[in-house]
This record gives sequence, C-alpha cells and structure tokens, in this order.
Amino acid sequence: MSEQKVDVAIIGGGIAGLIAANRLAQRGLSSVVLEQGADEQYPCNTRYTGGTFHLCLHNIMTEERALSAEIVALTGGFVEQKLADMLALDGRRSVRWLQDEGIRFMKASGADVHNWVLAPPSRNHPGLDWKGRAGDVLLRRLEANLVPRGGSVVRKTRARALLVDQGRCTGVIADQDGREVHYQSRATIIADGGFQGNPYLVRQYVCHHPERMKQRGAGTGRGDGLQMALAAGAKLVGMETFFGHVMSRDSMTNDKLWPYPYGDALATAGIVVGPAGERFTDEGRGGVYLANHIAKLEDPFSAAIVFDHAIWEGPGRKGFIPANPHLPEVGGTLLRAASLAELATLMQVPAAALAATVRAYNEAIGSSKLASLSPLRTATRYTPLPVAQPPFYALPVCPGITNTMGGIAINEHAQVLREDGSAIPGMYAAGCAAGGLTGGPEIGYVGGLAIAAVTALRAAEHIA
Repeated sequence: MSEQKVDVAIIGGGIAGLIAANRLAQRGLSSVVLEQGADEQYPCNTRYTGGTFHLCLHNIMTEERALSAEIVALTGGFVEQKLADMLALDGRRSVRWLQDEGIRFMKASGADVHNWVLAPPSRNHPGLDWKGRAGDVLLRRLEANLVPRGGSVVRKTRARALLVDQGRCTGVIADQDGREVHYQSRATIIADGGFQGNPYLVRQYVCHHPERMKQRGAGTGRGDGLQMALAAGAKLVGMETFFGHVMSRDSMTNDKLWPYPYGDALATAGIVVGPAGERFTDEGRGGVYLANHIAKLEDPFSAAIVFDHAIWEGPGRKGFIPANPHLPEVGGTLLRAASLAELATLMQVPAAALAATVRAYNEAIGSSKLASLSPLRTATRYTPLPVAQPPFYALPVCPGITNTMGGIAINEHAQVLREDGSAIPGMYAAGCAAGGLTGGPEIGYVGGLAIAAVTALRAAEHIA
C-alpha cells in the first residue's frame, strides 16, 4: 500500500473529470484523475458521444430564464429550481470555457438543438465511429492541456472506497494496476458516470431484464462512485430512469445497428405495441420516454413499432442517420406486409387485437380525440400520423441505454448531499454520477454533456 497527497482526487476521466481537473489547475490546485481504463484512448461514453451541447433540445445560448423554466417544466418539477438555474446560467459559460481550451464547435444542422456540436462531428452512417471525432478529440485536448498545468490522468486505477474522517471526505482508496493506493485529498470529485454498465444496479433500480437492453455507450459506467458515496451517507435521487433510444432488436447482435440508427422517429409518428398487439404507452412523449417504458415490460423484447408506408417515407427519412434507408441496409429486421392481418402473422400477435388498436388510433386522429385513447396519445411535441397506407411495417425493438439519469444528490455547488439535505464536506459529484438534474417521473431529458460541463466547473470552483 502506498499513499499520495493531492489537493483534489477525481474519480473518472470522462468530460466531467477532465474539465474539473483543468479548472482546478487554473485556480492553482493540484489534482489527479483516476481512470479505470488502460488504453491511451480509454473507452467511456464521452468518447462515443455525438457531441451536442444543448439544454432540453434547445440552443444552449437561449436566455437563461426561459431555459430554467423549460428544465423544470420538462421534468415535471423534478429538477429543483436552484439546480435548473445553475444549468441554465452556466450552460453557455461552459461552452465558452471549452472554446478557450481549444475545443471547436460547429452548427450541425438547421435545428435549434444542433447550434453547438463538437467538431469534427461523428460520421453520418450507421454503427460506431468515434476515433478522431467529437468526444474523442475533446478528451485528448483536455488531457493535453492538463499535463503542462501539473495535473495527470492515472490509468489502470479503479477507485473502490472513499476515505471519510469525522464526516468529511478526505480522499480515495484505489486499486492501481494490482496495488492499493491511498490518495489523501482536501476534496474528492466523483465523476465516473452512471451505472448502466452494472447489471445488478440496473436490475435493482431500472428494470428487471438488463440483459435485454442494448448498451449504446461504452458500458464502463459501473456505479462505483455512486456506491462509495452511498456507503458514506449520501442520498440518491431519480434512480429509476435512463437516457436512451428505441433500438432495432437486432442491435443486440449486429454492431452495425448501434449507436445509430434508432427508431424514435418511427415510434413518435406511428404506434408502439406489446405482445398482445395493443399500445401500452404514449408515443408522443418521445424516444427516451418510450425506451424507458419498453424496458419495464415483462419482456422488453416483446415490443414493436407499427407504421405505414407514408411514415416510412416521411419521418422515417428524417433525423440524424435515419432508419430509412440505413436500418435495412445494415441488416436490421423490418417486417413488411400488404395488410394488417398479414403483418400481425409476421409479428406473431393477435390479428384482431392489432386491427382494433390501429383502427382506434386512426379514428382518434381523424376526430381529433387523441386524449380518448388508452393510454392517451399526446401531440404537442410530435405529430401522430395514421397507419393507413399499405404496405404496413413493423420494427421489432428493444430499449437502448446510453446512461442512467439517477445518481448522487447534489446542491448548486455540486456538493454531495446527505438524506437530511446537508452537504458532506469534501465530497462532490459531477456529470452522470450526479442525480436530480434530468429525468424524474416525466423522464425529461435535459442534456448530458451540458450537465457534465456545468457540474464539473461548479465543483472545481467551489473547492477553489
């Protein structure tokens, strides 16, 4: 066992960890970033990101009061006002700070959400392609900036316990390439991401069948920091939800089908049915909401998106790496039939039930009575289209999980909180390790990269 002293120990070498380390160095404090990965370009969700900095799918530079109100509304009040204000206020500042660090952004499309996207962007084709792009470039630049400032990223180092003395966090115990190292520090920042890569925790908090969820990220977020914080008396919040998309079921075995394309645009225009051929959730709430509800089915593999030719040629061709034509081109199963009865046979669902589901849905659209459906169908964010023009299609799906939304409760300084709301001295959480910033009962997605950048800056500056 060896001991080292440092001003701040940071668990995790993703975007949050490296932003915090650089900001601490700018303020004259030493830090060490403990990264479990061994490779020079160690895998993590930041490496795989598409690179969009947004808040609630809005331009991150939008006026802060409007953004703050949208964060609270989108999450149904789940995000506390002071935390919403934190994100809205510092979102734009985090982008400007990154620009000062040499990070380049671009406007990737005409959509409001794509005003600030990391450059160079991900390639516009199916499958995973991250080297030399977006998040990979960001991490390499931030590490290159950190080294001459006196900081370091120590690889092959997995934190396994927090040092706590009289209620204050005083460091980290880590396994470093086969030996135990104690890092004594005045503060510790937990920035090791969510717990999507830990089947036990996913089963405990999110769904009963984590093995039937497709990992859309690196799968390296094991919830280590979360469990260490919990053992030290921290409060957890919002653990039931995750950020992800509706994926082709074939993505479980076909690497060309993840992280793109996904089926969100088809699902929000048509309908999603379960094994009985009946709708079970509100498709108008968006792909993240749908992925969560599919995950909670008794069998997450039992869901399918049902749509017609007009949807396939319309919404199916829109969005980033759309399902049409990419999904079938790379081997994704797409069931096609001249009639709903034939489609039901291919889907192995009751034909009468599927026909009744589609008929009720189409009639509700025609009579503007979507609220009469059970479950109801909202139309404020996505326009529902009838399933009426043959041929008819079904896309067998599964939930794709990128990262969990829940995590360690924090305040507006990114300090970790106890159950009674008091802050644990010396303990901070940033990025996806922190909870209470997105999700909630409405499963409202606020934006992962922006949250990571803001909380990392807040943690570093409060420590300083």
